[in-house]
Amino acid sequence: MRVGTPAVATHLLADAKSHLTPIGSFLRKSSLDELPQLWSILVGDMSFVGPRPALFNQHDLIALRTQHGVHALVPGLTGWAQVNGRDELPIPDKVKLDVEYLQRQSLWFDIRILWLTFVKVLRRDGVSH
Repeated sequence: MRVGTPAVATHLLADAKSHLTPIGSFLRKSSLDELPQLWSILVGDMSFVGPRPALFNQHDLIALRTQHGVHALVPGLTGWAQVNGRDELPIPDKVKLDVEYLQRQSLWFDIRILWLTFVKVLRRDGVSH
């Protein structure tokens, strides 16, 4: 992000693309910006699959997840909402998909989500900025 970008969730920016640097845009579209989260997986703060972590200032997302019990899940590098729309989904739709994941959790469902994530990253699907 460029210097001076407001400290708000990306979905709240009027024109998120105008705040990205060229290298930031490449990192975002290629999902390379997610690599540091592998450390969080190794130390047990995250899992490979689960709801994506909310930013500190995404109060609407945090409140809805708490209301529906999704906050009890370990955050993941990828998730059901991630492969079903990524940045394009409104917050209530993300939470509905997070709830569906909560209800359907299984090894096979996680494997399916990991496969879909791989396909989406290769195609660069769902990246709006």
